[in-house]
Amino acid sequence: MTKEIRVLWENCLETIKQSISPQSFKTWFQPVRPVSLNGATLTIEVPSPYFYEYLEENFSGLLKEALDRELGQDSGLEYSVVVDKGTSESDQATINLPGSQKNQNSTGLLGFGPMDSNTFNFYFDNPLNPNYNFKNYVEGDCNRLARSAGLAVAERPGSTSFNPLFIYGGVGLGKTHLVQAIGNLIRKNHPTKSVLYVSSEKFTNQFIDALRNNKVQEFSSYYLNLDVLLLDDVQFIAGKEKTQDIFFHIFNQLHQTGKQIVMTSDCPPKSLKGLQERLLSRFKWGLTADLRNPGFETRSAIIKRKMEQEGTNIPNNVLEYLAYTVDTNIRELEGVLVSLIGEATLNRKEIDLELAKEALQKIVQDIETEVGIDYLQKYIADYFKVTPESLRAKTRKKEIVIARQVAMFFAKEYTNHSLKVIGYHFGGRDHSTVIHAINSVNDMIDTDKRFAESMREIEASLKVKAS
Repeated sequence: MTKEIRVLWENCLETIKQSISPQSFKTWFQPVRPVSLNGATLTIEVPSPYFYEYLEENFSGLLKEALDRELGQDSGLEYSVVVDKGTSESDQATINLPGSQKNQNSTGLLGFGPMDSNTFNFYFDNPLNPNYNFKNYVEGDCNRLARSAGLAVAERPGSTSFNPLFIYGGVGLGKTHLVQAIGNLIRKNHPTKSVLYVSSEKFTNQFIDALRNNKVQEFSSYYLNLDVLLLDDVQFIAGKEKTQDIFFHIFNQLHQTGKQIVMTSDCPPKSLKGLQERLLSRFKWGLTADLRNPGFETRSAIIKRKMEQEGTNIPNNVLEYLAYTVDTNIRELEGVLVSLIGEATLNRKEIDLELAKEALQKIVQDIETEVGIDYLQKYIADYFKVTPESLRAKTRKKEIVIARQVAMFFAKEYTNHSLKVIGYHFGGRDHSTVIHAINSVNDMIDTDKRFAESMREIEASLKVKAS
């Protein structure tokens, strides 16, 4: 490098320094080196393709301004991009700015060789859980599309139209199980493919560490050499602009080379806030599949499968009770089952309805609070001088019907159960019966002063209990 080129570049840097923050200057311009000057066109060397794309997208105007000041209005800029192939040597690809790219491979992208297996191992530990597989991922109406698409992707990664595969759903509905099942099956069927499962939080922390340690090149090179990227909880990169920038370029490169991308989120792409529009549009390129709360049949199948795996028998009435009662999410249901099995094993008890209720009270705070359905039935039955069993029976005696309706009314008021679950606890009645009971109680409150006073008295006692 001649003195003329070095002085030229140093003058450009002085101009650039005046327009950006010291941190941005240190991150994006200190690693850059001037290579050659051909007429009014300067060639600079950048350490990675990501550097080139970031400079072009964010600082091309500033670079042009600095070069114009030194070389005149006809100044031009070319990049020499170092692509690490993991060997003792490095190949370089020259890219024009602006204009078409040169020295590209047949796919129109820069070429990337295999990474050194020791590079960045301290960042990437591939934490796939072998217990997450398709065999124990129970299929139901709530997850059929997502499961089928995941299986197709696992069997032919990068070769289906489901790329990217975007899976979304609420907490505890099986997103992580499904995405790791995909990874595990790919590793089993395609052992030569490099598969990485990573949370978006970890991805962000890795990128921050790479920036801090001047290892952005190694970071991006590692990801660009993956065959399958499984990114969990993508919503957590919201608001992190630099993280989104590098993920955008990694996404583009992987997708254009036919590599498989699977992402999960707690909501669909259209509802994600704080993400760049260019990212959101790419998330919609493949298939978006949702996971919903499992229905009664699916919950029953999950309980059966879990108990079979543990070699434990479960009576039908207990299975039905759990499937109806734990209607929030799969994670909570599995937590109750683990607690139930633990209680039965450690205390040498048979699994029965009472033991199941104990397990529920310990695990599911929002479902079985102190004022739970069992308590309500006992309290209301005692208040109306009937038996709790009669509230669950088929009898149509007026005093029992009124007591049953009042108990249903307060079950809706004081628990988080669905109408269907409340009906189940009152002798297997359907949700329409519960709605009728609630409406009847409201009508009696409006038309019968004595009944209204009784309801206020019951409510006062229940509020004391709840507090």
